[in-house]
Amino acid sequence: MSVKIDRLGSNFVKVISEILATEIKDENIKFVTITSCDVTNDLSFAKVYFTVLDMDKKKDTIKALEKAKSFIRGEISKRIKIRHTPELRFIFDDSIEYGNKIEKLINDINNK
Repeated sequence: MSVKIDRLGSNFVKVISEILATEIKDENIKFVTITSCDVTNDLSFAKVYFTVLDMDKKKDTIKALEKAKSFIRGEISKRIKIRHTPELRFIFDDSIEYGNKIEKLINDINNK
């Protein structure tokens, strides 16, 4: 992947996080953390990885993000000057949850 695409992905993380924190009114999206963003080389798609604090609200959060996707894309196009704003795909990032599970297993082994 090129440096330009990587930089664009990190800019997307910052801008989307800012939009979610300040402009989205939906309560289901308030506690979302954007962890990373992978942009395709042709700028047609961006996979936006996120996690939530409350795992019970995971499904509601996914629905709310899908509903707000076009608004978020429009705001990105206003803030980041690129010729084509990619279509957003929100994907739940379970790596933090997986890391916590591994850490718990290691702690359990060390305690025995």
